[in-house]
Amino acid sequence: MSPIGTPAAWGRIFLPFALGYYLSYLLRTVNAVISPALTGELKLTGGELGLLTSTYFLAFGLAQIPVGIALDRYGPRRVEAGLLLITAAGAALFALGEDFGALAGARALIGLGVSACLMGALKGFAMWYPAERQSSMTGFIMAAGALGALTASTPVEAMLPLLGWRGVFWIVAAVALLIAVLILMSLPDEAAHASRDTLRQALASVATIFCSRAFWRFAASSACFVGGFMAMQSLWAVPWLMHANGLDLAHAARELVVLNIGMLAGQLSIGVLGTHLARRGVRPLHLLRAGFAGMLSVELAVLFDLAPLSVLWFLLGMLSAVNSQSYLAAASNFPRPLFARVSTAINLMAFAGAFLVQWGLGLALDELRAGGLDMASALSAAFGGLITLQALSYLPLLPAFRVRRGASAS
Repeated sequence: MSPIGTPAAWGRIFLPFALGYYLSYLLRTVNAVISPALTGELKLTGGELGLLTSTYFLAFGLAQIPVGIALDRYGPRRVEAGLLLITAAGAALFALGEDFGALAGARALIGLGVSACLMGALKGFAMWYPAERQSSMTGFIMAAGALGALTASTPVEAMLPLLGWRGVFWIVAAVALLIAVLILMSLPDEAAHASRDTLRQALASVATIFCSRAFWRFAASSACFVGGFMAMQSLWAVPWLMHANGLDLAHAARELVVLNIGMLAGQLSIGVLGTHLARRGVRPLHLLRAGFAGMLSVELAVLFDLAPLSVLWFLLGMLSAVNSQSYLAAASNFPRPLFARVSTAINLMAFAGAFLVQWGLGLALDELRAGGLDMASALSAAFGGLITLQALSYLPLLPAFRVRRGASAS
């Protein structure tokens, strides 16, 4: 294999992972732009739209523990390539779907299919790159996701009049198939890094992770900050912009671009500066504390309309770049061979949070509107509730809650 710092290694290792995560994030956020078309065609309520979109998060989250065990045992090449074939099938079925049930099932298949795209990349980086480069590589791979989110905003909105949302998903199906082939052919063999644990030992190690205070220290913030941001970005940001700020769909899609450009800028900043910061003692936990505090401040400014719209959404996207540091911060408390299992356990909490926030916001909006509030007021109340949960989940990250490496719940 080429040395890890060479362009050849970037093409062979980083590029396939980047394309996979690009597609994963595009599919995560695309419903924010196509939601008006889905709602109009299928006559969906807010709760139904939230549930339809969040089946991606539900299937993705449920897959995390098996994916973590499989990545540690078989490596990312076979696991991610195989799952992307399911993505292709799910996208094709979504393009063919004619009712709520068919579309929800197809979106769940998509969520299952892309469930290893980020974790597979992080596992690959842990195998093939030194520890001091982990934050940088994580920043770069998350930047690829930000590009996917950008593609899912204005470019997809521009394609809808030409192809319709069904045509967009036929293209996605073909791209998923091509990326699966690239990963299988390009990534190095992982045999030397494979875990030798039996299934029983692997499950026991997962139980140990979930019984650890070190894990639960990061679980709530992963659910509320990481999951909450995904729920807003992938669905509720556009309704907020249209109803709370009075924008039309095209303008709301442009503001979503601003959010995603901010996220891209933040991820690239971590990618460029991560190794430099790590060598000077700035750890992932430090980035989490600063970034999450900033997100709370910006979200309050969004809620109360305290600054220009584009500035706030850009800052929110930029600060959200620290979300990916949750995986590294949590995994640093456990032995290195458990990396994929720890990071997927944290990812499970993030996607459980995304599912509950995305669906829960829809249900809350239906109830609040039934109680007499208009859509803008209902969105403000629901968003305020999310900010409150995020503030509470921030507390365990403070120094007073520090635990020793691998500390158990007991």
